[in-house]
Amino acid sequence: MKSPDFQPVCAVAHPNIAFIKYWGNRDQELRLPANSSLSMNLAGLETRTTVQFDPALQQDIFVLSGEIVVGPALDRVSHFLDHVRLLSKKNIYAHIDSHNSFPAGAGIASSASAFAALAFAASHAIGLELNEKELSRLARRGSGSASRSIPDGFVEWQAGTSDEDSFAFSIAPANHWNLVDLVCVLNTGHKSVGSTSGHALADTSPLQKLRLAYAQERVERCRKAILEKDFEVFAEVVEEDSNLMHAVMRTSNPPLVYWLPETETILWNVLEWRRAGIPACCTVDAGPNVHVLVLSDYAAEVEARLAQFPGVQKVLKASPGPGASPC
Repeated sequence: MKSPDFQPVCAVAHPNIAFIKYWGNRDQELRLPANSSLSMNLAGLETRTTVQFDPALQQDIFVLSGEIVVGPALDRVSHFLDHVRLLSKKNIYAHIDSHNSFPAGAGIASSASAFAALAFAASHAIGLELNEKELSRLARRGSGSASRSIPDGFVEWQAGTSDEDSFAFSIAPANHWNLVDLVCVLNTGHKSVGSTSGHALADTSPLQKLRLAYAQERVERCRKAILEKDFEVFAEVVEEDSNLMHAVMRTSNPPLVYWLPETETILWNVLEWRRAGIPACCTVDAGPNVHVLVLSDYAAEVEARLAQFPGVQKVLKASPGPGASPC
């Protein structure tokens, strides 16, 4: 029986799609990023996580989608909770029960929503009272992109100079712009090389320094385009930044090639559609699946077109979403 001293806390968080990418760390343990980034939370896709600390437990218990998790995935969660325990000065283990509404480990930022939800639920369950900035910093310790799933809507994660000033904040609420993210799911399997391992390879690419040299300029261009709802500029900088990140991946040692032939086909077609007047652009995270960003008035037409491509298993539709919150 669970101890009555610690009540279960449920939190929900959403994955985010990065417009200006996070790739590479200045500090792997603290997950201090090599550059600032911009993103949008994805409503309709979510992780729900319940945490209950129990003095009777001898170790953390992690259940994901009804299955008990062991090995490296449990170790990563326990390592994160060690930091929560350190902050609270309470050395007690927890039972964690988590569910995703979308494929995990396939390049749809499942670690972002997972650790944002875990940070929110675990901190409240153990009695910590953290503000949004502190929650973002905490979530970052589990997954860098999770820092961006804490605030609402359109989010900037400033690289900062240390643990204290590397956190994310909202630059515009979810209802600011009628963007839609159409996620073309080409593969639902786990990536052969996860993002954490990929970040560690970034500096082996001769292109990483060049990517970083103009990263802040792209952040400022993209932020301005979002605030002014300028889709033309937005599309240009988003695709430029995505292509730069994948160029770094492909020239790392060893190289990381996440794209499938179908990924390239979608990218080429969406570019042609935009040239023909449809406001749509593409970005790809660390995986094969393509995020097609489009103004909502054109979403139904673009979704129907994408569904016809060979290899597209399904198209997930998401609008700008809220930050992490109680269930």
